[in-house]
Amino acid sequence: MVEGAPPVVIARDPERTALKEWAVLVDAMARGEIIAMVRKGGIREQRAGFSVRHDRFLLYPTYFHEREDELAPRFRSRLAHSHTDRPPSGRIRLRYLAEVVAVWMVQELDALRAIEHTHGLDWSAVVSRFHYRQRPGVHVIAVRTCRLPQAVELPEARRYAGCVSWVELDSDVDVTAATPVLAAPALERALAPLYATLGEVEPPRSQ
Repeated sequence: MVEGAPPVVIARDPERTALKEWAVLVDAMARGEIIAMVRKGGIREQRAGFSVRHDRFLLYPTYFHEREDELAPRFRSRLAHSHTDRPPSGRIRLRYLAEVVAVWMVQELDALRAIEHTHGLDWSAVVSRFHYRQRPGVHVIAVRTCRLPQAVELPEARRYAGCVSWVELDSDVDVTAATPVLAAPALERALAPLYATLGEVEPPRSQ
């Protein structure tokens, strides 16, 4: 470095917002097998319901409330395997970032039947979530999944636990070099049936 020159600053892109999702479905998104999530909201979100608060977030693999009968049949055999990579108790392991491509509030159950292959839930689970608390409708969130350069392991704070969707981590995670698991043409092909069935929408903005 030349004497007196300003120090070189390496840009970082920090993220600390995370969305909890079953570990087996995070694995499926990481393989590019699914690009969508069907969400209603956790127990601690009953009054306000689920909302898409951010246009990107870390995928927080959870093993809480995982149920084989609520998984699409093609993923049931992978449930046990997803637990083999489970971090030690009191830790969380983050490997993937999700960038929101589109969000739909779907209030017609038949429309969800046509997009079953884009997410990882069994039809019975979709129906159950759709009618939960006698408030018909679910959010369908299409995402571009990106792989972090290396896994990040953090302490699992007590407030992260339980049936809640969104978590603000205590520490930033650098996502600067995260790379998409699907190339742009493959992602566009995967998105086509969602747009064809649910319509064109604008992606949400961060709050």
